[in-house]
Amino acid sequence: MLFEQRLRAGIEAGTVTLMVRRWARNKAIAGHRYRTGTGMIEVDTVEAVTEADLTDADAAQAGYADRAALIAELRGDPGTPLYRVRFHRVDEPDPRTRLAGNADLSEKDVIGIGARLTRFDAANPHGPWTAATLAAIAAHPGRRAAELAAELGWDDLPVFKRNVRKLKELGLTLSLEVGYRLSPRGAAYLGRSGRTP
Repeated sequence: MLFEQRLRAGIEAGTVTLMVRRWARNKAIAGHRYRTGTGMIEVDTVEAVTEADLTDADAAQAGYADRAALIAELRGDPGTPLYRVRFHRVDEPDPRTRLAGNADLSEKDVIGIGARLTRFDAANPHGPWTAATLAAIAAHPGRRAAELAAELGWDDLPVFKRNVRKLKELGLTLSLEVGYRLSPRGAAYLGRSGRTP
């Protein structure tokens, strides 16, 4: 779940517990956990609503001064369905962070990671990308995603970022304020696997 930077402190403090989004289809499921950019939340309820259903209390729980301010900030076509999502902050570390910090890889771990990367490469219509991307991140920690993408020949930045998120899901990379870096797990994997572009 993407939240504006200004709302993240409120989510962490537990004062922001609601969001309203225009989605062509519902993207939140009650009981599921989602990353916010700084932590994790768990969704409590999801309701399809109209603007008329929104209240000043909703706005306050979503981090806005009043209902009018909340409605003014809604993105997307007014004809797109509107959802009110109530959630609470989960006071547990992101499982990816724990995974990324684990550099003690067994031979089975190395083989398993390699198999996943091979599948990612095979599914990409433009050919293998994982080894080159990991090598570029290792060589240039903190480099902007757009610069990395250009260096690697990706002309679609959102697709490049989605692919890097796949590496993050495996615990191989970490997102920085700007750019990425290899995680301890990613560095250990590259050292053990000898994977090169």
